[in-house]
Amino acid sequence: MDITIHSSFLPHDDPDASLAFYRDTLGFEVRNDVGYGGMRWITVGPSGQPDTSIVLQPPTVDGCGITEEERRTITEMMAKGTYAGVNLATPDLDAAFARLEAAEDAEIVQEPTDQPYGVRDCAVRDPAGNLLRIQELR
Repeated sequence: MDITIHSSFLPHDDPDASLAFYRDTLGFEVRNDVGYGGMRWITVGPSGQPDTSIVLQPPTVDGCGITEEERRTITEMMAKGTYAGVNLATPDLDAAFARLEAAEDAEIVQEPTDQPYGVRDCAVRDPAGNLLRIQELR
């Protein structure tokens, strides 16, 4: 079987803030920006990797069978940063971390660290609270 990861989804609660973070802070390309009914789905991805994208989406779209209680739970989990996340990689973790540290829209969770399981990484939260772990390619 030949399967690749094409798109991954992360929620946003402020499309403009999320767009600025992924485009300006991380340097991702904007591949699509679609609005419908006051909501926005923004597709971004790393330059040079046109087949790999992250879709920034409204977390609780009406009509998808989500109850009010579930909507509250998702909102609470996003606020705590426990709802969604993604792992990224870079050949120069220190340079990536310096850029994140200088940005106003990144919440630093962990500075670059050698993990006991063999990777060196850092962690930040995007404006919606999603956890991004960035590991150094070796």
